[in-house]
Amino acid sequence: MIKAICASSEKGTPKRPMKEATLKANWGIEGDAHAGTWHRQISLLSADTVDAFNRQGANVADGDFGENLLAYGLDFPCLPVGTALVCGDVVLRMTQIGKVCHSGCDIQKRMGKCIMPTEGAFARVLHGGILRPGMPIEAYTAQRVFILCASDKGYAGERKDESTPALHHLVTEEGYEVVGTALLPDDREQLSALMARICDSYTADLLLTTGGTGLSLRDVTPEATIDIAERMVPGLAELMRLRSLSVTARASLSRAVCATRKQTLIVNLPGSPKAAVENLQAILESLPHGLAILQGTQGECAVDSHI
Repeated sequence: MIKAICASSEKGTPKRPMKEATLKANWGIEGDAHAGTWHRQISLLSADTVDAFNRQGANVADGDFGENLLAYGLDFPCLPVGTALVCGDVVLRMTQIGKVCHSGCDIQKRMGKCIMPTEGAFARVLHGGILRPGMPIEAYTAQRVFILCASDKGYAGERKDESTPALHHLVTEEGYEVVGTALLPDDREQLSALMARICDSYTADLLLTTGGTGLSLRDVTPEATIDIAERMVPGLAELMRLRSLSVTARASLSRAVCATRKQTLIVNLPGSPKAAVENLQAILESLPHGLAILQGTQGECAVDSHI
């Protein structure tokens, strides 16, 4: 839970609590001196840690460490870089743990130490919104997955959707966290609208679609994906087809595509539970590295030096 949201109009001064703050994507808190297009847009500190420090006689107020967000229940230094923090509409991505203090602050001079260099963390704003004290904040250390099933018969209740639970079981075993599922008819506009909304709100890091990849005139999932895609990732789709050809020649009929929008990777999978699982298994090894690159938490060969 958020205890306090703090900001200051000038650098080098303590931040002061706000009743409400507007966070802007790829910027930070509106009006805060530390906002900008860099990797430390939001500074984070555990309220539990500050309370413990105050019990030693520090007597520091909210914002005195220069933190933007004070939250209970989250030990930020123990969370890995890349963790997604979700609070209302706001989504943050942690980019750094700790910092170097180049000059002793007033707290360090008074207490002999300052907790921000070791206990503080920093994040980028992926999706903006309004924050207020008292709002719950959740941390997702695993990559978040949303599963979207496209099926006229499934949507009409004429056929049970077995692909979604099969994929749910597989990704959960692989360490991913399923944050949502949906079932829609084979309607291009409905599918593309939901996919765009999931990506633009940073609801998930990986969006799996199942169904609608064949040659039926109602199979429109690839077209719906292309409609909202920003960049195509043809290698993943090619790898799925290549591996599937060893199982059945009908894999050559798949029109599945893979693409990105914002920092979400979209992967089209077949509607058959067995085929959906087999296709996803074909690319599982490549996904962690690809998602890390997409999110900016890892370079092509190594971790970026500024993170």
